[in-house]
Amino acid sequence: MAKTSLTVKVHIEGVREVLRAFSVLPKDAQNAIRDHSQKLAQKLATKAVVDVSAHGGPQGPLLATTVKTVRDRVPAIQVGGTRRLGRHRAPAYGMLFGSIFGMNGRSGWFSAAKYKSAHGHQYRPHQGQDAYAFFPLVEREAATISREWHAAVDDVVRKFSAGD
Repeated sequence: MAKTSLTVKVHIEGVREVLRAFSVLPKDAQNAIRDHSQKLAQKLATKAVVDVSAHGGPQGPLLATTVKTVRDRVPAIQVGGTRRLGRHRAPAYGMLFGSIFGMNGRSGWFSAAKYKSAHGHQYRPHQGQDAYAFFPLVEREAATISREWHAAVDDVVRKFSAGD
């Protein structure tokens, strides 16, 4: 089955080594870092809602309602899903990539023959790998999130190392 949502994990330098080192700590340490990561992801998700609403095109405000955090050891947010949005009740995943990256063709009801001569486009023009929303925000915030995540990891390691 195809994926119906887009999950983005924030790029953090040295994350693999840190997570590998976490394997020797108790399960509670893993849960503590998941809690910290989810708090960081919640900050990012709040900004992502505003970003997708403002820069996601006409469908942006609808897609903004599908942004949520994912509980993981690294901060991650998700957008899309199977929820039906808009007056045509299209699934969120159906308009996700067109809103974020744009599209040069027509899709769904707008690809019908009677709309062939229409000048309007359902989505903004596709610009290759450049996104209109969501990804630029994640890239801008990556350094801050990385710094805060490393500080949270240091606190968790300090707490659980002292407890031994």
